[in-house]
Amino acid sequence: MADTAHKVPTTMAAMLLTGHGDIDKLEYHQDVATPQPRQGEVLVQVTATAKNNTDRKAREGLYPTKDKGDVTSFAMGGTPTLTFPRIQGADVAGRVVAVGEGVGAERIGERGLLDFNIYADERRDINLTPDYYGHGADGGFAEYIAVPADQFYAVPNPELRDAELASMGMCSYQTAYHMMTAASICAGERVLVSGASGGVGTALIQLCRIVGAIPYAVSQLDKADALSAFGAEAVIDRGDLPTFVERVLATTNGKPIDAVMDLVGGEMTNLFIDTMIVDMQGRQSYPRLSIAGASGGNLSEMMWTRIYLYQVQIFGVSHGTREEAEQLVEWIRSGLLKPVLHAAFKLSDLHAAERYFVNRGGNYLGKIVLVPDSQWASHGASFALENTSSDAQEQR
Repeated sequence: MADTAHKVPTTMAAMLLTGHGDIDKLEYHQDVATPQPRQGEVLVQVTATAKNNTDRKAREGLYPTKDKGDVTSFAMGGTPTLTFPRIQGADVAGRVVAVGEGVGAERIGERGLLDFNIYADERRDINLTPDYYGHGADGGFAEYIAVPADQFYAVPNPELRDAELASMGMCSYQTAYHMMTAASICAGERVLVSGASGGVGTALIQLCRIVGAIPYAVSQLDKADALSAFGAEAVIDRGDLPTFVERVLATTNGKPIDAVMDLVGGEMTNLFIDTMIVDMQGRQSYPRLSIAGASGGNLSEMMWTRIYLYQVQIFGVSHGTREEAEQLVEWIRSGLLKPVLHAAFKLSDLHAAERYFVNRGGNYLGKIVLVPDSQWASHGASFALENTSSDAQEQR
């Protein structure tokens, strides 16, 4: 039996993913059964959930690992876990309103953030079969979600509003941090960050500064001021590919990039490698390429002789670990990490949010969050798209 200090309705509003396909597969319902917290779980009233690119890719079935034409999703554990209908949404902020057996009632009322991983075991330093809330179990595009109590971290910080807290969710920040830990990023190293204006990219810039590394951002130049404010040493225009390597090295005074955090893939991958394999005698460590995305294309053609002769180390990164989640929460609580919130949409307007995300223009920076309609006045309205501007985003 769950302890509760909040009258939890038997049904709730939620956005249901009903199958692989376009946004018409996302259906808004107001009579979905409210989950009940089981042993070791808390029931969270959702106040904001950040949208991630993986929501779209999972919906469209863009995670093939064998046949490049497969329409599929994560199945790292051997069996597909995405079943329909499914409530998506991984980066959840909200408040505990009920607890399951074995969880203290003092947790009720706690405001916090979800570690989005569905861990296969209790190991703290490795996560080999990644899955997540919103994929292998129902996520936060709803009014309530039941999650493990030890994965819902209290973040009471009054300076962070709920939508801002959701924008700092683990799907982006933990992916970014694991890209860095996999490549053993050290203080003083020059790190090239592709896709720098998105959620993972802005997280990488901040995290590099926290550990003392020097981030160089690849993005559009109209975002240079904002990215510099977050800690980018320089912003390199992602256009004009024939001069890309030359322009990167001009910003480093000819010194090689130590490691690349690649969220783009496609034809950019070879160029990223080229920024690292100049002046090998001047390097202090092996060239390292961490890959956690393929927004520029899922296939890259490269010469393996360049990889093994230059000893380029390649790290594929999906999700992070329990240890990394705990470290990130400490940095959020301490104020070292800052939210990068672009705008909020009502949950019922998820179709509009998806269209905006796909067709976003040059002013896009940071995260979109979805706020349940019942929570909109309190947690979403002030961050609505019509109330935001690039200047306002830089100030938040």
